Amino acid sequence: MSTRRAFLGLAAGAYALAAFRDDALDRVVAASRAAEGTAPETLATDERYWGEIQQAFGVNRSYVNLNNGGVCPSPRVVQEAMKRYLDLSNEAPVYTMWQLVEPQVESVRRSLAREFGCDPEEMAITRNASEGLETVQQGLDLAPGDEVLTTTHDYPRMLTTWRQRERRDGIVLKTIPFPFPPPSLDVLAERFEEALTPRTKVILVCHMTNLTGQVFPVKRICRMARERGIETIVDGAHSFAHFPFKQEDLDCDYYGTSLHKWLFAPHGTGFLYVRRSKIGRVWPLMAAEKRQDEDIRKFEEIGTHPAANHNAIAEALVFHQGIGAERKAARLLYLRDRWMRRLAENPRVRIHTSFDPAMSCAIGNVQVEGVDTEKLGRHLFDTRRIIVVPIKHPEFEGLRVTPCVYTTPDEVDQFAEAMESVIAKGLPA
Repeated sequence: MSTRRAFLGLAAGAYALAAFRDDALDRVVAASRAAEGTAPETLATDERYWGEIQQAFGVNRSYVNLNNGGVCPSPRVVQEAMKRYLDLSNEAPVYTMWQLVEPQVESVRRSLAREFGCDPEEMAITRNASEGLETVQQGLDLAPGDEVLTTTHDYPRMLTTWRQRERRDGIVLKTIPFPFPPPSLDVLAERFEEALTPRTKVILVCHMTNLTGQVFPVKRICRMARERGIETIVDGAHSFAHFPFKQEDLDCDYYGTSLHKWLFAPHGTGFLYVRRSKIGRVWPLMAAEKRQDEDIRKFEEIGTHPAANHNAIAEALVFHQGIGAERKAARLLYLRDRWMRRLAENPRVRIHTSFDPAMSCAIGNVQVEGVDTEKLGRHLFDTRRIIVVPIKHPEFEGLRVTPCVYTTPDEVDQFAEAMESVIAKGLPA
């Protein structure tokens, strides 16, 4: 069966076959076939190949969007699929949405589970990483004095969730700092190990941080925790479909991610992985029947919601697979290194992200000494329509810069040139 035909069957059967018009997937598959046998690192600089990928997106090129770490645009094939599902859902929602469209989420579940490397009965479809992670954070039984360990660079919403449990349940949140970039992955694992106490019950660790793009040695941390009977939650908001890995490479108990980032799925999609033996130990955010205690679907009990968004994950997944995870990661590293190495040569520039591909990928964080980061971010947008994320953290400040597969080298160069201009002339008064 061809990739295209398998895709159509997975996505929406005969309905999709009748309505499908966009040739983006065909072009991606054809380009990837033509590139077979080419090393990902070599293909990373092949603009002919990546030109085909770029054409699959309907982005506004009057902006230089380098904030793809927040939410990525979807390729047209995904947008069109979601529109079709919405139209079908709206024909007679109590039947067409609930009886025809909604059940197709099971195909999405199976496909995502294969990509992640887990049992479909361990995967809940959610609306974002925050929903998935908070399900576990709020759903674990913890007693007063129990300690939760994470870092000072974790995502604010996750830290806020633990602080609410401190107020509500009397647990203790401990956060550890780490050097950025660190000299090695070993240093990060050691920081966690040194902070453990007999009261530590949960470790929350980012697979990749949202601030600097630092990748953590998750498997080592999770195995260390399991030896001590400690639960492990992995914040994978920025890692799934960003660079290649499987669940066995993490060996965690829980993993939550957003799919509207690096998978390019519709906005408001994600998944939560729960190790099968742990499902019964976690209370869902919204109530479920007792008969669902051991059913992963209890975490999807959120009331009426659009089925179109999560069904179009199928198209996003096949688009991602058409490129290939290794090729995608190599391209993202190439684009990231293109601006980072150029700016790193300037003595006033501080790079807060490691160049080591084992510790980073698309996300980079850069600071210009003597220049206010927030003003710099506004200046880049106001004068060049360059979109980046100014970050002011208690430990540092800098611009988070995140290209994507639709980003061109010229757009990355425009950012580097704008930064060099500010370094040389300063910000206007």
